[in-house]
Amino acid sequence: MPVISSNKPYRVGRSKTGLGLFATKPIKKGTKIIRYFGPMLDCRKKKDDDVENKYLFQINGRWTIDGSVRKNTARYINHACRPNAESDVNSRKRTVFIRAIKNIAPGEEINYDYGTEYFKEYLKPIGCKCAACEKKRAKQRAEARAEKAKEKLKAQKKAAKSKPTKAKSTKALKTAKSVKASKAGTKAGSSKATRASSRRTAEYARSASSGARPGPQVESTARESHGTVLRSDGIRA
Repeated sequence: MPVISSNKPYRVGRSKTGLGLFATKPIKKGTKIIRYFGPMLDCRKKKDDDVENKYLFQINGRWTIDGSVRKNTARYINHACRPNAESDVNSRKRTVFIRAIKNIAPGEEINYDYGTEYFKEYLKPIGCKCAACEKKRAKQRAEARAEKAKEKLKAQKKAAKSKPTKAKSTKALKTAKSVKASKAGTKAGSSKATRASSRRTAEYARSASSGARPGPQVESTARESHGTVLRSDGIRA
């Protein structure tokens, strides 16, 4: 970690993404905070163009600053989608300064937007961890939990409504079965009584044809079946 003079309005400290640069004094909007510097790379030269690291700051189509050197304290400034600073590039002088675009309070982390190309290549694959993106993800998670709870409550209400209907259907089914069984029993009893009556009538007819007097039960059955009055000798009136 580089040694920073006490009269500087910043310090290197621990951040959510590793190390970061933090304000130690109030920094007013428009203030040039720190210079981003390092060896100048000429992209027209193959050896310079082959250099690859995360601290390259392109000034124009030819010149790029290699900010990976340890003395470049500005390399500790992290990216933010809603930053409080910005890069001020002077292509003619080939210099880059980090300038405040908001009033920055002591203890607040200094950050700036690295640009679309850097974001897509380095940050998007792992997910941006700036405060704005973290807040957005937290909100999305909360909304997802709320939606899940809503769906669960809806399913519980639906299940509660379907229970009485099911019980009612079961009761109706039992009643229908009971009525069916009762009808079946009545029909069976009626058939049995009809068969018994037919047998007694047949017995009476055989007795009458043979001249024998039928028993009291047969005679009574015959009266019920034919509605006739019998004499004592078994001949129809």
